[in-house]
Amino acid sequence: MRRPSTHDAIVIGAGPAGASAALALARRGWAVAIVEKSAFPRRKVCGEYISASNLALLDRLGIGDAWRAEAGPEIRRVGLFSGDSSIEAPMPGARSGSAAGDGFGRALGRDILDTLLLDAARSAGAEVFQPCRAVAVERDGDCQAVRIQAKGGSSSDEATVLRAPAIVAAHGSWEPGPLPSQLEKKSRPSDLLGFKAHYTGSWLPPDLMPLLTFPGGYGGMVLADHGRMSISCCIRRDVLARLRGSLARERARHVPAAEAVEHHIMATCRGARDALAEARLHGPWLAAGPIRPGIRTGYEADIFRVGNAAGESHPIIAEGISMALQSGWLLAHELGEAASGQAGREAAGRRYEAAWRRLFSTRVHAAEAIARLALGPGGAALMEAVVRNFPRALTLGARLSGKTKPVPRLADARLPGAEL
Repeated sequence: MRRPSTHDAIVIGAGPAGASAALALARRGWAVAIVEKSAFPRRKVCGEYISASNLALLDRLGIGDAWRAEAGPEIRRVGLFSGDSSIEAPMPGARSGSAAGDGFGRALGRDILDTLLLDAARSAGAEVFQPCRAVAVERDGDCQAVRIQAKGGSSSDEATVLRAPAIVAAHGSWEPGPLPSQLEKKSRPSDLLGFKAHYTGSWLPPDLMPLLTFPGGYGGMVLADHGRMSISCCIRRDVLARLRGSLARERARHVPAAEAVEHHIMATCRGARDALAEARLHGPWLAAGPIRPGIRTGYEADIFRVGNAAGESHPIIAEGISMALQSGWLLAHELGEAASGQAGREAAGRRYEAAWRRLFSTRVHAAEAIARLALGPGGAALMEAVVRNFPRALTLGARLSGKTKPVPRLADARLPGAEL
């Protein structure tokens, strides 16, 4: 076993939550280690849309200009594709507070966004261990010891041990594992499984982001970077099993899950079918999950959770990246202002949990209500009827989901990046 390395904080996971926390802490002069299991660039199951309220934060993190140069067009309309209906309404604009005065969100592939954030964290001084997997976290006096192994290595391979007083769990909620911050793997018929694909040559209007509803699930579409249209969705495990069985009998062969999902959306959602009529699949479909919506403990025993590890909304409101970025930023602020020692970290953990709930609890509960309606018996038809008679319900829903809510702490000149 290699000699332990000591840092101020160890961040497990280099997605938007982990990278934003690591970057902000490194800007404060913290010695930060990032442990990321995947080599970048890599694609992720994600809707890829970022609300305009986050653009000032991207500026403070130092990647705002690069993000603007790469991201897709401004999304000025929100829509609903349900059955044979296609309904649209204005997307609420936001005063982001950024230098460019951006008023509308845009989408950028996670293969590009995550690389931008991780490169910025590395440039700020964070030490990156990639591709490496955290396989154990144990108490070691006043510190936590994190044992990491190179991805693809065996249990007999030489391990590296990192030590730090604070651990930032940014590994998401979808993958089980041995860490105390990871969720137990359970399988239920009602589980929602996530799927994602990129297409080129789509007919989707460039300024429109529609919500898709279909039997057993929901999804969304948005034009992202370099002409790629991103489609992401969730579908119940039991519904997917029935679809695969039916298609397998019809086609007399094994049917992959992604093929069944694509067929189901195209068969039941005219708006998606029209948008993809002449489109070409750009790379394979991805799958992940099940998703675990809900609010979890944000701090416990010197382990701080950010992103989906801290809490997860149904992706029906397209706020996953926003919550990830902002939770990492909030945690960095509280840790940066904390008094030294474990008592200071515990106080910071309590403040962070309270700030997280103030910022995100409303959108988590709103997403839960909307998702239950969309997935319940007759729910999609009821949503369609309401939106058809009151299209501005789409605008109201986008506002309720937090798309215009400003990121806190950005006006504090003591925070990292104030000079940007």
